[in-house]
Amino acid sequence: MRWFLVAAVLTLLTSSQGILTTLSQSNGKYQYDYATVPFLAEVFKLLISSFLLWKEFKVSSPPRMTTEWKSVWSFPIPSIIYLVHNNIQFATLTYVDPSTYQIMGNLKIVTTGLLFRFFLKRRLTTLQWLAIILLAIGTTTSQVKGCGEASCDSLFSAPVQGYMLALLSAWLSALAGVYTEYLMKKNNDSLYWQNVQLFGSIFNMARLLLDDVRVGFENGPWWRRLLSGYTITTWLVVLNLGSSGLLVSWLMKYADNIVKVYSTSMAMLLTMVLSVFLFSFKPTIQLFLGIIICMISLHMYFAPAHMLVGTLAAAAGGVTSPAANTSKEIAVDGKEEP
Repeated sequence: MRWFLVAAVLTLLTSSQGILTTLSQSNGKYQYDYATVPFLAEVFKLLISSFLLWKEFKVSSPPRMTTEWKSVWSFPIPSIIYLVHNNIQFATLTYVDPSTYQIMGNLKIVTTGLLFRFFLKRRLTTLQWLAIILLAIGTTTSQVKGCGEASCDSLFSAPVQGYMLALLSAWLSALAGVYTEYLMKKNNDSLYWQNVQLFGSIFNMARLLLDDVRVGFENGPWWRRLLSGYTITTWLVVLNLGSSGLLVSWLMKYADNIVKVYSTSMAMLLTMVLSVFLFSFKPTIQLFLGIIICMISLHMYFAPAHMLVGTLAAAAGGVTSPAANTSKEIAVDGKEEP
């Protein structure tokens, strides 16, 4: 399975996540505990990965599985980072308005590129850096509202603490993604065994318990309301989120974080377009400009170099196709694996 097909499916699933979540509401409210959705999605990922790992054992050559403690203990680290990141997101929203928060969230595109370069030792060409910056600009442009709207008065007028938290959130999001890629590519272990070791369901269960403690168990323990209010649409939200997580892990092992960033960014734009038809969302000139900028960025990053700068210039600079580079597995020391 080629990486761009997986990325395309991930884009569709990610864009449908917001739409399904909106459709799962009743009279504009959730009739279920939304915090249980990530937990059930992680359980789904664990069950699917365990089943596929069991299927691998049925073949003549068993899958490679590293069981040394020094390897296993590092896999929960991304889940811990995401747990901290989620709490910082809530803290950020106490200082900034949702529009500012959404725009500041695009910083994770640039921070992912920086960590991708310096932590994983991946070389990015000048055109690729420009493409990443353009992607951040494009997604931000699509989210900027007109100054005739009331929310425009509060845009970027929050206390400095809000911007510092938003910046920290962007770095943590990038760090979790890049560190996950590092774990996936540091050896040739089975992808499904690596998924099992991420312990996502355990940390999501811990979050549910922590939420109960914060409110003094006024709604009862989380396991009693686990499936309360669930409908067919809610289960589709769970399955969609779990399937997206499985595809992300595949991209982390066989492609890279930049592919995932492009996939999720394009999904956001696709969601906006679909919302025009499904929820009477009014398209803006900013949305159209953002889509155009993001498409230019997509072409600049993944198109063969000779299509952008000419064959002679590409040969002189030693530039290779970004798409070809993306499909290779990269060892943790920065050297390409055969």
